[in-house]
Amino acid sequence: MIRDITLGQFYPGNSWIHRLDPRIKIMATILYIVALFVVGDFIGFIIAFLGLAVVIAVSRVPLGFILNGLKPVFIIIALTFTINMFMIKGEVLVSIGFLEITREGLRTAVFMGIRLVLLIIGSSLLTLTTRPISLTDGIEALLSPFKKIGLPAHELAMMMTIALRFIPTLLEETDKIMKAQQARGADFESGNIIRRAKALIPILVPLFISAFRIAQDLAMAMESRCYGGNIKRTRMNVMRFHSRDLAASLIFIGFIALIILERIFLNGVII
Repeated sequence: MIRDITLGQFYPGNSWIHRLDPRIKIMATILYIVALFVVGDFIGFIIAFLGLAVVIAVSRVPLGFILNGLKPVFIIIALTFTINMFMIKGEVLVSIGFLEITREGLRTAVFMGIRLVLLIIGSSLLTLTTRPISLTDGIEALLSPFKKIGLPAHELAMMMTIALRFIPTLLEETDKIMKAQQARGADFESGNIIRRAKALIPILVPLFISAFRIAQDLAMAMESRCYGGNIKRTRMNVMRFHSRDLAASLIFIGFIALIILERIFLNGVII
């Protein structure tokens, strides 16, 4: 299950989505996440889902590969669904002892579950269709206007990209540690939630040690190559805005405008 996490992974390809400017994809992902929290009814979620489905089809990333990324976070989605279903007051539909399922709670729980699924898939598509170096350049370019107020744009972009890049590496390391512990008789699957949580403690120490070792090796490799973020650096591949980027921007602006207009005319207000 750990290997199924797709966030931080890159799926090689030459689709239209892969060839888009990383700055466009980063901004589109941010605006899509914001739009998901603007949506307030099923029609809006259908529009958001259809837009995401079109992007997945055009990117040619296998749907099964993307859906596998939902398995590790299924518990979080289920927990969020359950909390919203029981904690929100309103018209009672079902009463189970002191617990009550309300119409408003059920509606909010369904909306929150759909929102989380679309958010995770949309975020995963960014890293699946963008190379780590392109992602770094895109984030730095978007943050560069803030350099005038002292914001270290390059360092922030590098840290964010390294964090995303090493998510699969740390997950693979976790999988190796768990298999090694299981070979020694460790049990991570039986018992209640508290017992399972306690069983994971022996994994944390070697995982932290491995993470610090990887970080030290990376730092030494960068220092040995005289890497410096403050130095004005040239790039082998300079980002340029092409006609496909303009077309993608216009299509996405229309998509966001459609979600906002649907929210305004069917719900009256955005918030």
